[in-house]
Amino acid sequence: MMDGNETDVLIIGAGPAGTLAGTLLNREGFRVEIVEKQQFPRFIIGESMLPSSMALLEEAGLLDTVESQGFMRKFGAVFLRGKETCNFDFANQSGPGWKYTYQVTRADFDKALADKVQAAGVPIHYGQAVTAVDFADDEARVTIETPEHKQVVAKTKFVLDCSGYGRVLPRLLDLEQPSTFPPRDALFTHVSGDHRPADREEGKIWVCIHPGGAWIWIIPFSNGRTSIGVVGDPEFFRAFPAEPEAQLRAIIESDPNAAPRLTGMKVVFPPVRINGFACSVKRVYGPRFALVGNATEFLDPIFSSGVALALESSRRAVQLLSRQLRGQTVDWQKDYAEFVRQGMDTFRAYVSAWYNEDLQHIFFAPQRDPAIMSQICSVLAGYVWDKSNPYVTQASRALSLLANIARTQVRS
Repeated sequence: MMDGNETDVLIIGAGPAGTLAGTLLNREGFRVEIVEKQQFPRFIIGESMLPSSMALLEEAGLLDTVESQGFMRKFGAVFLRGKETCNFDFANQSGPGWKYTYQVTRADFDKALADKVQAAGVPIHYGQAVTAVDFADDEARVTIETPEHKQVVAKTKFVLDCSGYGRVLPRLLDLEQPSTFPPRDALFTHVSGDHRPADREEGKIWVCIHPGGAWIWIIPFSNGRTSIGVVGDPEFFRAFPAEPEAQLRAIIESDPNAAPRLTGMKVVFPPVRINGFACSVKRVYGPRFALVGNATEFLDPIFSSGVALALESSRRAVQLLSRQLRGQTVDWQKDYAEFVRQGMDTFRAYVSAWYNEDLQHIFFAPQRDPAIMSQICSVLAGYVWDKSNPYVTQASRALSLLANIARTQVRS
């Protein structure tokens, strides 16, 4: 980026939220540039998408790019605990949402989107890191460090922080605050040698509940590799060998569902550990900035909500920003902060219900109402703004009541 360069919107981060925002803003005729600290392709976690993202990608003209990559189609999710199974198929949603999505290698997914956006005329400045932001009444001045370690200043009317786990503006503006969730760790890698189920079941994510209380994800890719990971309390991991690969193998081998599927697995790269991944912020917008996706808050990987929330919040931010840049009055609190909070709070209710085991009682109940399970399936597909669904609008209460009914079934 050139020193003193002026643009309407500066986007931090070239991940899905950033490229979606760049595409939509460019289509509206605004001058927009993207600054990305890393070089693409690059590895990142968050590989299992939700069907709700498909319409957003289609609206931005990016879906054809995704579908041309040959990613594994994901038709649902299978939850396993011992000999019990709960199989959600997106074809059985209560609403009219998309019936499939994709399991994606993020290095390929993100680069394909970024290349498409860049080809449409949106500059992406790779290897450049935002190191400071100064907001004035009429502009924002953004200090950027180039790959040659030169400090340049870009002028812009608005900054969209789509930096995801980088959380650039939360760090620079002292917006970070602890999550309300207790600390949990994740240990993950890619493997070969996955013994997959056949046909339509092949692409479904598996979530295996380990006897020790943690859970394991198994996400198959079309390239023959599989993403596997374990999420649990720090105390859970201490019961296994300290060395990461030995620890991951011991956990997999001690789970009755993951073990037979991953017998003979070969690790592609050394397992990666993330400690205490949940995070939050004090506010999600300011006079000349807005936070998008994981830059706002990250809850937990259990329901693969990261990309879905990133894309939805990106589109909503662009809708408001387009109006603001044209001189219209925008209520960022009501139309953005509260909107994003609703989706977050719905997923938060499900994450809480997962860890207090309400969802396990529901998923593995002896008798499951098909209509209710289809409503829950719609939530798991990412339709967390559908206010016609009581398992969206009253998620915490509805899940708690349903779990109590399931417990009564077990006792009787």
